[in-house]
Amino acid sequence: MIRLLTFLLLLAPSFQFTDTIIPTPTPWPERFHALLYMNVSSSVLQITNLWYDWPRGLNVNIMQKQLGVLLYDIEWNNGTSFYFTLGENGSCGIMDFGVGIPRPDFLDGANYLGTEITDGFLCNVWEKVDFIWYYEDVQTKRPVRWDFYDGISTHVMTFEVGAVLDDSIIQAPSYCFTQDTDTNSKFLGSSLPKKF
Repeated sequence: MIRLLTFLLLLAPSFQFTDTIIPTPTPWPERFHALLYMNVSSSVLQITNLWYDWPRGLNVNIMQKQLGVLLYDIEWNNGTSFYFTLGENGSCGIMDFGVGIPRPDFLDGANYLGTEITDGFLCNVWEKVDFIWYYEDVQTKRPVRWDFYDGISTHVMTFEVGAVLDDSIIQAPSYCFTQDTDTNSKFLGSSLPKKF
């Protein structure tokens, strides 16, 4: 036994250890639909249907807060976002964020934090600019969860690659274009979700 141990110790310096390969986040598909469960705060829960369409420069969030009104958020790559509700008392707000929708590779340059089990999945975890923490399933490379700096936690319930939203949903209602700026500003209160 001592000879075997001595032999292994003598060989140890000759073994060369290579650096571990650090995984990189998988870019988002150019088109997908995801059903998201969001914990917006300790007292606000939300279900969001996210439709991402990079070729059309479009990101759509259809958001249902618990016992709230269904809110549509239509984001264009020119930085313009339309927030509206439908129905008899429908309202609308328009906002220019100055930046477009996230690129499929928006996580390029993120810091790898290692692996963690979240929502029952073993995930690689990245952090980018102290703004977003992104969890990707090690095996399937699908997103599982992402958290924002302000405490919003998003959990991916379904993820359909290639899904495209019907054009009739994308068009903001006519009253988005007839309201004055003050009305739009009032609509864009603190109830709006944070963008990433």
